[in-house]
Amino acid sequence: MAAGLAAIGLLAGCGSSGSGSSGSSTSGKVTLRVGDFGTFGYNAKGADLFAEYMKLHPNIKIVEDTNANEQNYWNTTQAHLASGSGADDIQAFDVSRMGQVTSTLAGKFEDLSKVSGVAESNWTAVKWAQGKAKSGAVVGLGTDLGPEAVCYNTKLFKAAGLPTDPAAVAKLWAGSWTTFVNTVGKQYQAHAPKGTHFLDSGEGLFNSVVGSGATQYYDASGKAIYQANPSVKAAWALAGQAVAAGETGGIAQFSTQWASGFANNTFATTICPAWQMANIVNDSGTKNAGVWNIATAPQASNWGGSYLTVPSQGRNTKAAEALVQWLTAAPQEAKIFTTKNIGNFPSNVQAYADPSVSGAKNAFMSNAPIGQIFAAAAKKIPAAPIGQYDGVIRNDMGNGVLLMEQKHKSPAAAWSATMAQIKTDTTG
Repeated sequence: MAAGLAAIGLLAGCGSSGSGSSGSSTSGKVTLRVGDFGTFGYNAKGADLFAEYMKLHPNIKIVEDTNANEQNYWNTTQAHLASGSGADDIQAFDVSRMGQVTSTLAGKFEDLSKVSGVAESNWTAVKWAQGKAKSGAVVGLGTDLGPEAVCYNTKLFKAAGLPTDPAAVAKLWAGSWTTFVNTVGKQYQAHAPKGTHFLDSGEGLFNSVVGSGATQYYDASGKAIYQANPSVKAAWALAGQAVAAGETGGIAQFSTQWASGFANNTFATTICPAWQMANIVNDSGTKNAGVWNIATAPQASNWGGSYLTVPSQGRNTKAAEALVQWLTAAPQEAKIFTTKNIGNFPSNVQAYADPSVSGAKNAFMSNAPIGQIFAAAAKKIPAAPIGQYDGVIRNDMGNGVLLMEQKHKSPAAAWSATMAQIKTDTTG
């Protein structure tokens, strides 16, 4: 969904009764329970898609089992899947959980590739691949995606003697994260207004560089390779260089200090997935309208996004599959993206041709053509394999970069501490 796990927290689905409450009521209607978390935008506070579907299908009643804390939601859902009862008819999962959903839990879900209207060509390569189990079964269909761009502060760029036009800015670092850090970053820092930094966070940089690689923390066989993968090591080294050069603000993303950085113009760039725009708008305040703009990132990468699945234990799997197919179809994903205060970017590529998506602009951010920028990035995101503890490793790696920024540890010392932490968090 829109924000990653670091940015949201959800309440356990303690009322989730799944197959225990699903089925035909005395009125003859089929009740489908949808378990989700955060802001998917399906209810009346969003695009109101549940109401639309029920109007189209009078025999269906949808009950949303939404939660406020993703970790608790995940724990509860795992328990229901393990026991064989209690899961909702449809369960949503953050992409960071899909490594486990498509491996150790894969046999507990229906194969959605067999559902009428579902075709691989409808989704970005990365979204389809990361919802697929080793058996070939597609256990999850993609909702949103987090294609990344570089959001930059035009006021600070101008003060540092850098161009402010998006095309010219993108050209500065086209194709190379190394150029982004060691050429443009150093150029900015040499002429930076006092007290400002080129980047908000080395953590965001590291994650984006890793995310642009064809292999990341796991290989295609499901083997963890984070400790030896050259691209992960290169990303770590580059983050260390940015920290050493004073280019990063050392700010933990989503912290109070980070929000203040937008309001007070203390950093010139943040690597932003599509959903990040809402944070920039909200945290910058109206006084900074038109200050931020968006340019293409050095390489395509992804942060965030979710999936819908159908647990096999449900009583109405066929009806649930039909709803999942409809919710993830292009027209509905386009509606979610264009709904105020939602803005989750479609993972269904057919939505990119919808005028409401292709013509979308962000007035606050210098009228940037966000539909075109993020659609172009989404199509280029590498379909890297994910594994059981992908989300855990990513989180620990990000915290490791903060050791360099906030605790002033050397890259080598921070790496050793991070490897130890990952071992602890993925063992047992």
